[in-house]
Amino acid sequence: MSDHSSAPASAEVDQDRRGFLTFATAATGVVGVAFATVPFIASWSPSERARAAGAPVEVDVTKLEPGQMVVVTYRKKPMYVVRRTPEMLEQLAGHDGQLKDPESRESEQPEYTRNTARAAKPEILVLDGTCTHLGCLPKSRFEAATPDLGADWPGGFFCPCHGSKFDLSGRVFEGSPASTNLRIPEYSFRDETLVIGVAPSEKGVA
Repeated sequence: MSDHSSAPASAEVDQDRRGFLTFATAATGVVGVAFATVPFIASWSPSERARAAGAPVEVDVTKLEPGQMVVVTYRKKPMYVVRRTPEMLEQLAGHDGQLKDPESRESEQPEYTRNTARAAKPEILVLDGTCTHLGCLPKSRFEAATPDLGADWPGGFFCPCHGSKFDLSGRVFEGSPASTNLRIPEYSFRDETLVIGVAPSEKGVA
């Protein structure tokens, strides 16, 4: 006599298998889109859940081309990492009189970034990419003297929500709704790896 009781269980297993294959296919599609649309993928370690809880984020800066910016997530906030060219660094001089806080005295940043470049290594800029006005995301506008931003625009970041302007160190311009410079998180370097969330003084990191 055949065991008909196994049929429903078999059907349930097949249904579960189909569900898993559908999920796997969808997940693969999402991953494919992500890799197609993001030109640079940071070293994603550790997991999303750990990063959301505040675990450090690592970025291999050797993969950043000069003038390129990558956005990574740390504590659910976008972090802008830019490899500045010598020309971009030169553009930091000469417009202090147009800035609200040129020396970053009123801005949130580690002491080791309290310089004109606002960086531990001048060529690598690390910013919290959240506008200090109302939390929008400023766009990278690295080209100088653009028609819409003016002939005196030195390059930097422009917030499309309310018009705040920041230079290539994240310093805010006079006339912007934002009152302070873009924030800088704690970070350090381990060889050529940028570690966001770990200060230089912590053991094992330069």
